[in-house]
Amino acid sequence: MQDFTFSTTRTIVCEAGAAAKLAEHCRAAGAGRVLLVTDNGIVNAGLLDEVLPGFDCTDLRLGIFDRVEADPRNATVEAAAHAARALGAEMIVGFGGGSSMDVAKVVAVLAHPDCRQSLDELYGVGKVRGPRLPLLQVPTTAGTGSEVTPIAIVTTGETTKAGIVSPHLQPDTALLDAKLTLGLPAKVTAATGIDAMVHAIEAYTSVHKKNPVSDMLAREALRLLASNIASATHRGTDLKARGNMLLGALYAGQAFANAPVAAVHALAYPLGGHFHIPHGLSNSLVLPHVLRFNAPAAAALYAELAEVLDGIGGIEGIEGIEGIDAGMLAQKPGSGAEAEGDEAKTEALICWLENLITGLGLPVRLRDCGVTEESLPQLAADAMEQQRLLVNNPREVSEQDALAIYRAAF
Repeated sequence: MQDFTFSTTRTIVCEAGAAAKLAEHCRAAGAGRVLLVTDNGIVNAGLLDEVLPGFDCTDLRLGIFDRVEADPRNATVEAAAHAARALGAEMIVGFGGGSSMDVAKVVAVLAHPDCRQSLDELYGVGKVRGPRLPLLQVPTTAGTGSEVTPIAIVTTGETTKAGIVSPHLQPDTALLDAKLTLGLPAKVTAATGIDAMVHAIEAYTSVHKKNPVSDMLAREALRLLASNIASATHRGTDLKARGNMLLGALYAGQAFANAPVAAVHALAYPLGGHFHIPHGLSNSLVLPHVLRFNAPAAAALYAELAEVLDGIGGIEGIEGIEGIDAGMLAQKPGSGAEAEGDEAKTEALICWLENLITGLGLPVRLRDCGVTEESLPQLAADAMEQQRLLVNNPREVSEQDALAIYRAAF
């Protein structure tokens, strides 16, 4: 048995309609003043309508910060922390997608009465000295897994993002309510679902901290996500599929929180920084090309993931497409042909994912998302700044390699 350490969110509540009981969870944590961190879209969509009455019936004081934007900036985090301090918050709730949950994590640190650190001092790995306020996360998308990760990503400049990674950011409670995801648009469902699948794939092949528990979670996450993403996307009111997507995203989050992600994410971040492409879609655009680049070093592991997908059908738009054969995913190599068998399974896995992405209606080329050919060298240079992620990749990535991947995706 290898030595490893695995950590995750202490309490996970998975229940359709659980958001209506949010006030009860906050009260049970002993908080009298709660700041809920979210975005204006959540408020306008009415997702808080069943949540707020619970607070009206208690002696809790609830404040709402609803100014989180996609790819939240330093100023947004500072503003939310100011709101928490002004309220005298004793607990922070992140309610929304990854952006709201990430802001909530940092606010829980900055708004603690004993915090002596500035936001700028938190960036990096292990820089948070703690303590923090109690933290509960309510995801409204099935993608980031931020409800079970000790990571927050903040936009620090015009085109740059930075991570805050610390055990102090690990939430206390994750509350999964599939009803909150029923109104998600199809393209958001698809892109966030692919993001979660990337988390599982990269955790499974991570060079650092890969372990039996993260592997188990990554495999089950990939199975759940691959089995349900089509129904969740094309039949958005399928509550069972929505619930399975939330659970799959959580499993994937647990996996990559312990076995970190790598080159797909490293190359995705500059796309968001320069062209404001949503994170899940950015991952989707580079995913097949990074996998093909990694194949010489990771084919055996990709072949194992291919077997997880064996027999999964029901993906609109991919059945019958030339080059995709579900039987290829589980083919067994003959004697002396293990490497060739792994290579075939790896290519089948990549083809399956490519056709899944097409069948979900997502764009597949960088040029279709406003990326210019002239920008590719700058994107490659910026990707090299993501060494926190690139060191986890199964194959070393140079700047020229990154440029070649972007060109393949263009």
